[in-house]
Parts: sequence; C-alpha cells; structure tokens
Amino acid sequence: MTKMKFEKKYWIPLAAALCLFMGLASAAMMFGNGSSENLVNIFERTKTECPNLKWISSNDSSTTVSPVSVQGELFFAGERVPLEDPDVRERLERELQLNTYWQSNTLMAMKMANRYFDLLDKILNENGVPSDFKYLPLIESSFRNDVSPAGAVGFWQFVEGTAKNYHLEVNNEVDERYNIEKSTEAACKFLKNSKEQLGSWTLAAASYNLGLPSMNQRVKDQKTSNFYEMYFNPETSRYIFRMLAMKIIFSNPKQAGFEVKPEELYQPYKYKVVEVDTGVLNIADFAAQYGLKYKHIKILNTWLREAKLTNKEHRKYQVKILETNQ
Repeated sequence: MTKMKFEKKYWIPLAAALCLFMGLASAAMMFGNGSSENLVNIFERTKTECPNLKWISSNDSSTTVSPVSVQGELFFAGERVPLEDPDVRERLERELQLNTYWQSNTLMAMKMANRYFDLLDKILNENGVPSDFKYLPLIESSFRNDVSPAGAVGFWQFVEGTAKNYHLEVNNEVDERYNIEKSTEAACKFLKNSKEQLGSWTLAAASYNLGLPSMNQRVKDQKTSNFYEMYFNPETSRYIFRMLAMKIIFSNPKQAGFEVKPEELYQPYKYKVVEVDTGVLNIADFAAQYGLKYKHIKILNTWLREAKLTNKEHRKYQVKILETNQ
C-alpha cells in the first residue's frame, strides 16, 4: 500500500518532465541542432577577415566598460580604410563602442548571421561581389523581415519601385523582396552597377543607403570619389562604419566580450525544393501533403504573402520544404 502511494505521488511530475524532454528534443530536431562536430560556426571563418588589425582594448569588454579601439590595417571589400585620418578613426570607434556594448543586439546578430552568412557568401561570390557585403543586410535588417517606415522590405530592405526595377515580383500574393536568394541577386546587380558608375565598392555600398543618383551628385559637387574624403548626412556617414564595426567584432568575438558556443548559434535550415507551376488553393493543405504545418512553409517561404497562390500565369516557383526530422 505504501509503495502504491509513493508511485502515484510522482506520476504527474514524471509525466510533465517526460513531455518537456520530448518537446525540447522535437524542437532540436526541427531547427537542426545536431552534434557539435556538424554545426555551422561562422566564427571559424570571420576570425580571419581582419588579419592585419589588432584589438587593443585593455580590458575584457564583457566585464569592464572601457573605450574600444583597434590598430593596424583595415579593408572593406579590398579597399583600404584610412585609419590615420582622425575623422575616420572617430567614426569607426563610435560604431565599435555602440555594437560592442549593445550586447543583446550584437549577440542576436551573431546568432542570425550564422544561419545566413554561408548562403549569402555563395551568392555574392557567384555574382562577383566581395564577401564583405554580407554585412550589409546584417546592418540593414538584422536578418529580420520587418518593414521600414519608408516601406523597405526584406533582408536587403528594397522599396517596391527599386525591387521592380531589378525584376523582383511584388504583388498581393508574391513579394520576392522576401525571397533571400532572389533579393540577394538583385542587390548584387545594384551594387555592381553602382561600382561601375562610381569606381569603388565603398561608394557602391554607401550608395545603397543614399541612392545612386544622389551619390553621383555628391561626387560631382564635392569633386572627389573617395568616400572617406566626402561629407554626408549622419545616416550615410555612419553606414560603412556600421558594417566595418560588425566585421571587426565578428573577427574578434572573444575580445569584444562575446563567448558564444557553436550549439548556441542558429543553424541553417535544412530543406528540399519543390517546383510549383500551378495554383495552390490553400497553403495549409499544401503543407499537409508533406506532413508539415502552415508555419513550416511560411518560415522558409516568406515571399508567399497570402494563404494561397493563385498563379494564373503558371509561373514556376521554387518552394522550400522544411525538413523537420533533422
């Protein structure tokens, strides 16, 4: 009789613990948390991106607040940053302080970048755009699909007119500004066009913020095509340095006070691709064909803006099917 009472007493907490364990295991499988040996870890690569630059803060940024500075040679897209210029150094140090000590924001940027940097690097390389431009969507959107007050959308923050100029489909049901691959390819076209007109990747990057016509006018008015010799509004003035600060911190995460284990970084999604050239009456029903829920389709296909895809013109769309048994 005593034994029976003892077992019943622990049935509920044991059942609760079992449910919690199963839930965590399921979540781990869905989002790809496998053994540490197989995990993507961007810091294995980004730590080499500033090889001639040295972090010289005297204290550990994670425990002590002190000015952050660097010394040595720094490059953006292969173009030298003149750190000997006091104004340039001051603008860089401003962004280093902000991003080093705004730990929550930078930590989330690291976790999200781990999911997307490899994909971006691949597309940038295929399109002849330097790898440093992977930091552009990081500072533009933090890899979130928020909409800016100006109506800019997606990782690369395209407004509708610019998106259509670069052949991205934008309507009520499909908005390819949310398509990572297609929006990155469109951004590459913009950047290469800007580089061709302006003569440098640094100005091309700044024109992504200011606009190409406005940048051409600045070059004409100020009689220089060197970004670091030019005067801009505060937002554009900071733009390149925000990317540089992130590049430096990603190259020196521990010195900046960020101790992040590979298993704590968000892993790339695993998926297969299905080509769809007909209408989809209901995305939830479409998902069910693959044993998935509505959200599993939306997570990887945010460019699908409604719960259906009419597709009267029978266009071919690549739909990613999330693998939930990773």
